[in-house]
Amino acid sequence: MEIRGWILLVGAALCIALVAVLTGSAHAGVVLEERKLPMMFSWVSCQPNCGGWVSAVGLVTANTPGDFDEFARGRQLRGTTIVLDSSGGSVNDAIALGRRWRNLGALTTVGTSVQTNTAQEAPADMALGAYCESMCVFLLLAGRTRSVPDGAHVRVHQIWMGDRANDAKAATYSADDLTIVERDIGRLAKYTFDMGGTGDLLSLSLNVPPWQDLCELSREELRLTNLVNTDMIAQPGSPALVELTAEPVQDHFVSSAVETETNPASAKSTGSVEAMGGRVR
Repeated sequence: MEIRGWILLVGAALCIALVAVLTGSAHAGVVLEERKLPMMFSWVSCQPNCGGWVSAVGLVTANTPGDFDEFARGRQLRGTTIVLDSSGGSVNDAIALGRRWRNLGALTTVGTSVQTNTAQEAPADMALGAYCESMCVFLLLAGRTRSVPDGAHVRVHQIWMGDRANDAKAATYSADDLTIVERDIGRLAKYTFDMGGTGDLLSLSLNVPPWQDLCELSREELRLTNLVNTDMIAQPGSPALVELTAEPVQDHFVSSAVETETNPASAKSTGSVEAMGGRVR
């Protein structure tokens, strides 16, 4: 009887462990899918002594700048913190969104928002382990102050034709396609320097073709590229940032006509590798 009891106990423990693994895997899958869906914005309330933040989760699409304008309407977002969890998206739309954030004097970081209990209106904490990939990295650069906490992942690669990124080596390209890529690289370079980034960010990104794994930036590279100029204050549930460096932040904004520029509906463009169905990413 004693041996049988131990067998039952071990069996129960194995069942509990299996359920935990499956639940964790399911949760990870949900997070992954959200990061690859069109970007959604939400206001997240946090614990006392924390003013809350904007959660920005998903891919940047042609609708994202307008969606953010709609979200921002009626809210006092100047100087707010924007918490990113994104797999990238459209180059030109990310540039337009990043300029909006810089005009707001936003702070940017990488993370996910989690409820602290089951109450729907309960305060939330910011969890680590989020990803900021491809064009999301340039949205991170839009913050006047920028932080990447330990446990977050920042990964880069080349921009590419969005409708051919899934099989970039096998695809064919015209002279017009190359012109589009070079044009968007130029726009991205100007944006990078306007936001206070360095040429190292462009170099690291443009050295990784879409048929290779994304390159995860080290802590040293995050500082070398100026993606990080702050540290996270060690307060649970608070994404508040503290300035580490006295570097000047460039504020060379393009004219409003260029800042709000969008591609004609029929135009091709470049984006991250996660293109689907020919949509610009």
